[in-house]
Amino acid sequence: MSKSPKVLSVLGMPVHVMTNYPGWLLERLQQGRGTHVITLNAEMTIQAERNGSLAQVIQNAELVIPDGAGVVLYLRWLLWQKVQRCPGIELAEKLLRELGQKQTGAKVFFYGGAPEVAAKAAEFCQQQISGLNIVGTHSGYHSQEEEEKLRQTLTQSQPQLIFVGLGVPRQELWIAQNRHLCPQAVWIGVGGSFDIWSGTKNRAPAWLGNNNLEWLYRLYQEPWRWRRMLALPEFAVKAFVYHLTARSVMS
Repeated sequence: MSKSPKVLSVLGMPVHVMTNYPGWLLERLQQGRGTHVITLNAEMTIQAERNGSLAQVIQNAELVIPDGAGVVLYLRWLLWQKVQRCPGIELAEKLLRELGQKQTGAKVFFYGGAPEVAAKAAEFCQQQISGLNIVGTHSGYHSQEEEEKLRQTLTQSQPQLIFVGLGVPRQELWIAQNRHLCPQAVWIGVGGSFDIWSGTKNRAPAWLGNNNLEWLYRLYQEPWRWRRMLALPEFAVKAFVYHLTARSVMS
């Protein structure tokens, strides 16, 4: 069994640090140990300060990965931890590749995105990865009646890996409210990953991601996000103050 991840804290939110997230999750998937994966970034951390329900979901999640540059830099510069960023989309892709290679037959489900986006994303993934068993997809735009049908589908099909792309905090709250439908599944909030896989949007060039500037490319693609991006400087200030306060209390 893989070693349990090390648990650190960023503004009171847990972050689990380890070297092999996909391997750890695959073990849990094979063992039928239900898992909620949170992809934590600066924006979500700030939202959690204002949204008690989101904060509680993050605290209760079995795995919280350092997805955003702000979270990683906090851990490196303020806590002196050797931490590598783990983008949620890359973790999701690695899991899919591993399942395809191992040909375990594990059932996968895509939920979220605009109409047809999840279906196109699933088609793309199945073309890229042989042996992948995607048993269903569902748009994130639907009526309450259709949502009830979605719940029935999940209950009947019991997928073991479920990607939910509804955006933050909706996807995190939805998973927490519905994970009992498939208690042995690994659930991951994947944000806009379906848009990337379906070709609806492009991911930032690797050199931007490697320099912790992926957020800049996202802002370029979606200028309307500028209000949400205000969370980044707010996170930086609060992180510095939080760290100084913690040090003064300890000394």
